[in-house]
Amino acid sequence: MSSETSGVGVGADDAEMKRGPLGRWVDKAIKNPDRVYRAMFYVATVFFLVTTLFPFYWLLVLALTPNRLITNMGLLPKGFQPEVFITMFERVPFHLFMFNSFVLGITTTVIVLLIASLAGYVFGRLRFPGKGILMLGILAISYFPPAAFLIPLFELFTGNTALSIGAVTISSPDLFNTPAPMVLPFSALFLPLSIFILTTFYGQIPDGLEDAARVEGTTRLGALFRVIVPLSAPGVATAGVLTFIAVYNEFFFSFLMNNGEASSWAPIVAGILKYQGQFDTPFNLMAAASIVGVLPVAVLVIIAQERIVSGLTAGALKE
Repeated sequence: MSSETSGVGVGADDAEMKRGPLGRWVDKAIKNPDRVYRAMFYVATVFFLVTTLFPFYWLLVLALTPNRLITNMGLLPKGFQPEVFITMFERVPFHLFMFNSFVLGITTTVIVLLIASLAGYVFGRLRFPGKGILMLGILAISYFPPAAFLIPLFELFTGNTALSIGAVTISSPDLFNTPAPMVLPFSALFLPLSIFILTTFYGQIPDGLEDAARVEGTTRLGALFRVIVPLSAPGVATAGVLTFIAVYNEFFFSFLMNNGEASSWAPIVAGILKYQGQFDTPFNLMAAASIVGVLPVAVLVIIAQERIVSGLTAGALKE
């Protein structure tokens, strides 16, 4: 019996050896799936960290390297020049460009949240014919490329559009180099996503809470801003943060609706391009400006990450 048992064991070992390393790995993965999930998690995490953090590291390498030495770069800086973060403010008033981006982002976020809250209440809590088609149309508009609206918007905001009513001709105001031709397109572009997020959240609030507020004498608007909005704080925070980040990073309309000067409400990207001269391109200053410009958004994401994650996940669940 012992010889037979040992023979069977040797045969099993031979069969396992013939299957090769891939077959043995598959057997172990089937027997211990948690180990596979853990390995996949580590691989995905390392890949995400490398692809996400390496650009910031490369910006830091370029910023610390003197501009004359930025050739055939390796993974380490060719020198150490931390004063570049002071020089960048001396050469270009970069703080003013950052201020412009903050004003544009905050203004657009307030407008978007206000309009999206009203629209989200209508779509999430009221019933009316054509609601689904109208919501589908709003989401479809968000997929239109911004370049499709450039020419008519440029003509409108530069005062080249006129409306004739009989003998009266009304011309559009010249808003070039003002915040309006940037804030208004931004609000229209980023409204659909906020409406969708807030519609999902507002639709989950129990009707009894709103009815109780209505019984106390408040109006629909009062119930919206006193009951529904506070209870949907994760969704409101998510929509606000995503809108602010998108506006803060926007370049297309921002570049075309002003002359690129800080006094004309040019945003942060125009400030980075301002370092380019006719005969030189200071890559170290541009890299330093990019690092300084991205820091506020990075801090905002770190602070609001729990709100963003809970808002994106809780809004997808139907209680």
